[in-house]
Amino acid sequence: MIPFSILDLAPVTEGSDASQAFRNTLDLARLGEQLGYRRYWLAEHHNMPGIASAATAVLIGHVAAGTSTIRVGAGGIMLPNHSPLQVAEAFGTLASLHPGRIDLGLGRAPGTDQATARALRRYFDGADSFPQDVLELLAYFEPAVAGQQVRAVPGAGVEVPVWLLGSSLFSAKLSAQLGLPFAFASHFAPDAMDEALALYRCDFQPSARLQQPYAMLGLNVVAADSDAEARRLFTTQQQSFINLRRGRPGLIPPPIDDIEAYWTPPEKLMVERALACAVVGDAATVEQGIAAFIGRHRPDELLLTANVFEHGARRRSFELAAAARDRLQAA
Repeated sequence: MIPFSILDLAPVTEGSDASQAFRNTLDLARLGEQLGYRRYWLAEHHNMPGIASAATAVLIGHVAAGTSTIRVGAGGIMLPNHSPLQVAEAFGTLASLHPGRIDLGLGRAPGTDQATARALRRYFDGADSFPQDVLELLAYFEPAVAGQQVRAVPGAGVEVPVWLLGSSLFSAKLSAQLGLPFAFASHFAPDAMDEALALYRCDFQPSARLQQPYAMLGLNVVAADSDAEARRLFTTQQQSFINLRRGRPGLIPPPIDDIEAYWTPPEKLMVERALACAVVGDAATVEQGIAAFIGRHRPDELLLTANVFEHGARRRSFELAAAARDRLQAA
């Protein structure tokens, strides 16, 4: 059975705050470790009241310090928001503190709106230099050589697996060219998934970092004790997408009984398309849905995410997903 991992955005729910979100994040990471999830990744977003993982490297350090075996990393760091040297130093520090447990996933989107992107980047404008920035960052992790004018301290010679993230063919092609593992954001932008996977696998060039292609796919999994309850819990994620498209991002809302009364027909089509890679239901439904997704797309790893309002229900969802994984492995 392929490994399962967790993607977390440190969601801030209505009636809560960032401090509670961080406590929930650490609690979920510890549960994931107990349940045998391979990685716990956190994503960089900015100016979004319902997402508390903006200072991603800081939160990764918090989670890594509070766990002992699960890999912890960024899914991802939005590289255009940072200089490659700063990222190398941050993740060199994390990997020095937690050897063999830190991953670095890189994205080329800002992870925010245009005004906030300008505030973040200041004197740097856009993602056009992303391939060059990736190469510069990879070089900082190589052992320093005599006469090297700029080096990452710490970072030089430190083992930090680097992934490229994407929702289009761009990062799939670059990952293949550089011989890096690839994670596709199918949990919210699945349209190009199959084409990106095929391109990545076909064009992959072995490297010192990776000898064979390795692709991880994002998948929304919301599991509960009944199909009806899982569908109700999933309305939190559906509402969040609608609110974002309406230009009103806010705290993560509680589930509702009638999602049909919340969205317009065009909004429904948009959400169903964006969240097409979703398995929602009870234990049996989730097991069947995960098995079908794996059988159809053949990923090397799954990155599960569940934007569930109540923390206990979110824990339960990941417990049921892990149980489904174990049953599939035993089959």
